[in-house]
Amino acid sequence: MLKLNVNDETSRLRAVVLGTAQSNGPTPGFEEAYDPKSREHILAGTYPVEKDMIPEMEAFRAVLERYDVKVFRPEIIENCNQIFSRDIAMVIEDKIIKSNILPDREAELEAISYIFEEIEPNKIITPPAAVHIEGGDVMLHDGHIFIGTYSGSDYPKFITARTNVSAVDFIRDLFPHRTVKSFDLIKSNTIARDNALHLDCCFQPVGKNMAIVYRDGFIHESEYLYLEELFGKDNLFQITRNEMYDMFSNVFSISTEVVVSEKNFTRLNNWLRERGMMVEEIPYAEIAKQEGLLRCSTMPLIRD
Repeated sequence: MLKLNVNDETSRLRAVVLGTAQSNGPTPGFEEAYDPKSREHILAGTYPVEKDMIPEMEAFRAVLERYDVKVFRPEIIENCNQIFSRDIAMVIEDKIIKSNILPDREAELEAISYIFEEIEPNKIITPPAAVHIEGGDVMLHDGHIFIGTYSGSDYPKFITARTNVSAVDFIRDLFPHRTVKSFDLIKSNTIARDNALHLDCCFQPVGKNMAIVYRDGFIHESEYLYLEELFGKDNLFQITRNEMYDMFSNVFSISTEVVVSEKNFTRLNNWLRERGMMVEEIPYAEIAKQEGLLRCSTMPLIRD
């Protein structure tokens, strides 16, 4: 049996689900895209193709395995985008919570059913239908659970709003011993640079009490200031609107000392190295065209 254990974003990783770009399917039509960045690339004729994305994901897998991480992959579904395993479920402490994802993506959960078979049934949580939640909106840090959401009355209009206020209450009830803090994120169905699809598109802890953040990704200044007070202003790497668009905050930690980052994130990677971190650089720019990057591609199962 798998003994799930995830309490934060940066403790030493031991087991993870990494998505796959195999049999990714044809380029979707404009009306089929789930986010504005994908639409942008569909219209421009630059949407990523399988032959370019598979080597990126294999480079990621190679780094993880070099650090003795057990890497699980989804079973292949023909002509299905299965890259972003973070969307479909999340582990908090010793429980795995299934996401109420977009209906078109339910097959992606079936593709990791063999993993669920190795988990104690009472550790598998299926939220009620009214609870909308995706793993990219959920982060653990030092007794906290941070949840990205959108609380506007026009929530149903946004395909880019994936986690609702009901999810915040649901997680708070499941983990009453943790501080659950929600963050209202900017959303746009049409302008990628004005859309924080998930919390990890504008914020992520890294290393020992540091974080990457896009200040303008938060609707309420007070919620950004909460993070500034918690981490300390000098421990925050502030990214620009264009760097948010490029997914600078969506790196992935193997430990407090080691982070996997996109090789073109020069400013960020240098900042991390200056603070004593080992930065494992890989190419991931093609996958980034779908408004997801390294954290989005992973679902940690066990961290020390």
